[in-house]
Amino acid sequence: MDFAFDARTEELRKKLQAFMDEHVYPAEAVADEQRAGLESPWETPPVVEELKQKARKYGLWNLFLPDRTYGAGLTNLQYAPLAEILGRSPRLAPTAVNCAAPDTGNMEVLTEFGNAEQRRQWLEPLLSGEIRSGFAMTEPDVASSDATNIETRIRRDGDDYVISGRKWFISGAMNPDCKIFIVMGKTDPDNPDSRRQQSMVLVPRDTPGLEVRRAMRVYGYEDHYHGGHAEMIFDGARVPRSNLIGEEGGGFAIAQARLGPGRIHHCMRLIGMAERAVELMCHRAQGRSAFGRPLAEQGVVREWIADARVQIEQLRLLVLKTAWLMDTVGNKGAHTEIQAIKIATPRAVVDILDKAVQLHGAGGVSQDFPLAELWAAARTLQLADGPDEVHQRSLARRELKRHAAGQG
Repeated sequence: MDFAFDARTEELRKKLQAFMDEHVYPAEAVADEQRAGLESPWETPPVVEELKQKARKYGLWNLFLPDRTYGAGLTNLQYAPLAEILGRSPRLAPTAVNCAAPDTGNMEVLTEFGNAEQRRQWLEPLLSGEIRSGFAMTEPDVASSDATNIETRIRRDGDDYVISGRKWFISGAMNPDCKIFIVMGKTDPDNPDSRRQQSMVLVPRDTPGLEVRRAMRVYGYEDHYHGGHAEMIFDGARVPRSNLIGEEGGGFAIAQARLGPGRIHHCMRLIGMAERAVELMCHRAQGRSAFGRPLAEQGVVREWIADARVQIEQLRLLVLKTAWLMDTVGNKGAHTEIQAIKIATPRAVVDILDKAVQLHGAGGVSQDFPLAELWAAARTLQLADGPDEVHQRSLARRELKRHAAGQG
């Protein structure tokens, strides 16, 4: 097996690492200072726009999108190490290179399923970084881990669709630059096939009947850099039928197509978060002493650092294997591995970050280090894009079926 990166990947890795060192890491403190002076905490600090302009000059833009017409044309295997680097600064780096969720998934949906007018009106400004977007699927009144449960109604009325329902934890919705939502709801709730009841429609932010009600906190964080996570009300919001994405009844399939790449992108970035945590652990351990000895000489601290390195190397190999399978046999062929990394990566990275917080003592839970916020983000990913238990259920069922077939 060849574990080396190809020439293009290595070139982009070097460019991206230089961009991070020269521009992104120094901008973290600047962004915080600028945000404190903004009229609204949801506005984007000016330094972010500066980073986006610099990223374009570096040739680091839309790296996530494999479609050469719209994106960089990278495979999942080529993008994986780049996403890992971006994960080291999840506040700024993904946005700086236009590779931030939920825009990435929405752009993939519009690229694959959108019609020409939808791509012109919404995909193009998203690709250029002029606007942001949201993906409205999760609901507070049902177990949204089972997407067939959603209750938001998308009712046809002549040449329009009328949308009624309540969504929450809609990422990015608090950002005033978020101009468009992809909304999933039921167009055919009586269809005997529960996976053909849903459709997806495009709903502009300024649509009458759409209310972005409040920001949902995540472990106490409002996640300003991500655009927040909003509760939204659709009270008879009306859009033209031309805003339907794909076909009626195709919403569930589109959601599955969207979440496959999204899950691997999250896992790639999580590994970058873990690497930064280990880096911080090592600096802290070498610079602090307790009970007459540097922390780096304490046995338990060395165990934490060693275990973290082992976990990261295991995760990286599994994620790279999954990326390779997605490229060679498709998302369906890599379904088992996608579920495996979605289970394993957040769980392990939460543990690594927890040890890093412990090593930093009171500082670890404060705003003076990124660890507490990184921990909250990693822990949230044990729920986002399907909770661990849903993936475990599906993965176990697939494994049992495979062995039952072998016995037969």
